[in-house]
Amino acid sequence: MKTHNYAFYYLFLLYFASLNTVGQNVALWEQFNGRYDFTIVGNTLNPMENNPTTYCYILPNSAENLNLQAGDQIERAYLYWAGSGTGDFEVKLNGQIINSERNFPMFMNNLNYFSAFADVTSLVQATGNGLYVFSDINIQAALLGFPYCNNRTNFAGWAMVVIYKNDALPLNQINVYDGLQAVSQNQNTLSLTLNDLNVVDNAGAKLAFVAWEGDATLANQETFKFNGFDLTNTINPANNAFNSTNSFTGSTQLYNMDLDVYDIESFIQIGNPSATIELISFQDFVMISTVISKLNNQLPDATISFENPEIECNSSVLNLNYTVYNTNSTDNLPAGIPISIFANDTYITTFLTPSMIAIGESWSGTISITIPSTVPHDFELKFIVDQGENGLGIQKELNELNNSFSAPISLHFFPAFTVLDPLTSCNLGFKKGVFDLSAVESAIKINSSDVVKMYLTLNDAQKDENPITIHADFQSTTTPQEIFIRITNDQCYSITSLLLEVKNCPPTVYNLVTANNDGDNDTFYIEGLRDIFVDFKLEIYNRWGNLIWEGNNNTEDWNGFATKGPRIMGDKVTPGTYYYILNLNDPGYPKPLTGFIHLTN
Repeated sequence: MKTHNYAFYYLFLLYFASLNTVGQNVALWEQFNGRYDFTIVGNTLNPMENNPTTYCYILPNSAENLNLQAGDQIERAYLYWAGSGTGDFEVKLNGQIINSERNFPMFMNNLNYFSAFADVTSLVQATGNGLYVFSDINIQAALLGFPYCNNRTNFAGWAMVVIYKNDALPLNQINVYDGLQAVSQNQNTLSLTLNDLNVVDNAGAKLAFVAWEGDATLANQETFKFNGFDLTNTINPANNAFNSTNSFTGSTQLYNMDLDVYDIESFIQIGNPSATIELISFQDFVMISTVISKLNNQLPDATISFENPEIECNSSVLNLNYTVYNTNSTDNLPAGIPISIFANDTYITTFLTPSMIAIGESWSGTISITIPSTVPHDFELKFIVDQGENGLGIQKELNELNNSFSAPISLHFFPAFTVLDPLTSCNLGFKKGVFDLSAVESAIKINSSDVVKMYLTLNDAQKDENPITIHADFQSTTTPQEIFIRITNDQCYSITSLLLEVKNCPPTVYNLVTANNDGDNDTFYIEGLRDIFVDFKLEIYNRWGNLIWEGNNNTEDWNGFATKGPRIMGDKVTPGTYYYILNLNDPGYPKPLTGFIHLTN
């Protein structure tokens, strides 16, 4: 049991002494569409009616039987309890502790009253039919400490609303409304609007309520009206609607509470989206906490959802998996229902469902959309089912307010980075070159935390496979060679490329030849020539201008022997100065290179 601080109550009482009523409006709590019906079981904790009898205590417990028919399956069970005072929100049902999930306080006529709610579906589904015992509500201190007993508003009781389904039932809509509002001698009339109705067929329509603190002996113009019509039945006369009765069991000893149900098929019209109920009392203090309506209807109810898409780097394209549902419905959802997509308030596209969706079923599909560049990268993506581009729907539904589904989306675009100029290196032969790539990482990074890797192929870069591991002395194999650079941050990556170009650098001529076979300068060596300028032609002339030797990429270096012209002294030429003409036959070097060679023994 929870205890209460009644010193606080006096402060509360003084603060609100000038007010008439503080409560919580009765409004729609939950709706059920399908082959459903309902019943209410409950009982009072008053040992007798508190008017005109004088007593000041409540019973420690009370019980009532749940008797559903064969085939009835419990869908929901809601426990309500109420009483005088600020409330006790921990009670027991069949010995199991029940804590209130929603509280409904009321301050009226300078006194506090309360109602509480708990979902007890699991307990009732496990128990099924049988006796339900409510106990351990502690409001006795409130009754003794304040004038509830003197003014005959001392009460406590409980009620359990049970929603059940059965395949043999017609298609119904069950609405459960709750809160806590009241009428009394000082406030004679209370009007409640029941919204979210959908009247397709009024046959079998009924209305029930849970009310507290009504007295059978006080019947001063006490009526319960629906759409302006007085509601009565065999135990509830027109002038005494709140008279300690239980229409479900026929009991007239439900002291200071009412569980009553009425047929309303004559008082509601097909197509009505709402209805009005009125409580009128010129003497009796009555609180109403729960109203349940049952209407026969046949309508679909389209809802939609989509999965969070995988966001691809640097892409405005989203591939979306979505599902259209017709679950909480009483009719099939026909084909051709429009679905519109928005990014923030920007319209993207509309498409249609391809097939009928049966009651309780769903249909899933995939759509690819492109987000316009005018939409921020962070936006709300919204799907609306049964809405076309013009903002209008085409299908009447049970609930017209549950057609949208939205989720935040963030597109990932890698920020602009530095575009690198091609790197060049001298040809080492057969268009091979050595490059220093160690500076590439720092040159292309945007943030210090970015990760930079290089790859030989675009496919490897996209898959992040086989990165280049040697950076300082990377050897190219062709020219130009394109390497691919992948830059990755916390959200995305981008790929760029860098060209490695091998150029034919000017050759270096070593013009001293000592043709003595000592292994040092034995031939005329030109560094950076062979296998680089593959079409070169080298000519060597003596001091008289006679051609004595001619070579190319396929001949050996000149070693001091003549292969051309007259050779009076033999093939080996005499030491001296000779002249060379080197035609590189390369577009970058249109003029021949010339110079002198010093030949010694």
